[in-house]
Amino acid sequence: MAREKRRQELYVTVPSLFRCPISMDLMNSPVSLCTGVTYDRSSIEKWLALGHNTCPATMQTLLSTHTTPNLTLRRLIQLWLSHADVTQASPTSCISKQQAAEIVVAGEFDADSLEKVIGFLTASKENLNFFVAQSSAAVSKLVEVFANSDQIRICELIVEILDLISPENGVAERLADLILQSGDGGDCLSSLAMVLQKGNIKSKVKSAKILEMIAVIKPQSHRKIAEKPGLLYELYILSTVEIDTSAVEASLSALIAISTTRLVKKELIRFGTVRTIGEILSGSDYSAPVRGVVEKALAMLETIATCTEGRGAICEDGKCVVEIVKRLMKCSGVATEHGITVLWSVCCLARDRVAQEKVRLVNGLTKVLLVMQSDCSANAKQMCGELVKVLGAKNSKSNLAPYETRTTHITPY
Repeated sequence: MAREKRRQELYVTVPSLFRCPISMDLMNSPVSLCTGVTYDRSSIEKWLALGHNTCPATMQTLLSTHTTPNLTLRRLIQLWLSHADVTQASPTSCISKQQAAEIVVAGEFDADSLEKVIGFLTASKENLNFFVAQSSAAVSKLVEVFANSDQIRICELIVEILDLISPENGVAERLADLILQSGDGGDCLSSLAMVLQKGNIKSKVKSAKILEMIAVIKPQSHRKIAEKPGLLYELYILSTVEIDTSAVEASLSALIAISTTRLVKKELIRFGTVRTIGEILSGSDYSAPVRGVVEKALAMLETIATCTEGRGAICEDGKCVVEIVKRLMKCSGVATEHGITVLWSVCCLARDRVAQEKVRLVNGLTKVLLVMQSDCSANAKQMCGELVKVLGAKNSKSNLAPYETRTTHITPY
């Protein structure tokens, strides 16, 4: 009996490369998506069966749901298993369930104990489930320490733990409530702002994801998040990190989720978000990791373009309109529809002549025609039709001037 109890408390730390990004368990049959990310076959097939058309790890829209067996990784896993001792684990790499529970109950978190908890959570899906089963006590303790700590390392580690447990059933809602309710003697939003300002890039990305999660679950939180001193600005600054596309994408995703009021949009415009997005679009290539950034950048512009000040800022910027036209049908269908919406906002809704002329000068009319004949949504086709009328109105010398929306063929440019 004692031997069995001891066996249950010992774990092998599975290399992160061998764990499925969805289940966090060792992959039995690793397969890769078109994005290059590898998952366990059973996990990704369940994800796709639910109707998802995105890569779970990167949230990129999938051009194809076909999976390819990753034979090299499978051989590496088999080789590792043949040499791994599955009954023992290094005492420094993982702790037992009892030790994890004791750390949570004590609630006296220091860097060492938090690192042990992270090692415990990442060791296996079973460990994560065990920890989440105590979520009522564990999450409350973690949020309390996070709200009251002024030590950046402690806050970074807690952010990592919260990011690990938040996808589990019911934890995100509980976590959002606790973070928004904090304030007596501590403030979680201020701690998140501190991590965004002083933390390492990994913890900044996780902080942005937590803020996005809160904004999605609790729409009433948007004003509170936006009004927290420094928080919105630090999120914007994260979008300017050129060396890390994951940071830019996480920042833009969070800003899109928060930017539901005109006040927030005006503040982002004041920071220089339109200019920053213009630089992102002009500097991005079309590789898989960058596609997500381009999609989010255009979605952010679409959000900003819903207010008068936003449309004005886009029209005044020297790069945005031109770069949007260049991105049409070059990245993804989602990005193209975001781009069409922005162009419609400035050329048709705002009737800005400068923007209209910029679109014409970069062959925008032809590209809009091509988009209209692609497999885009009905709303996008309608906006394309209105753009054609506006852009072709002063192009009397062009044979495209009398174009009708019923046309069925356009010569590619």
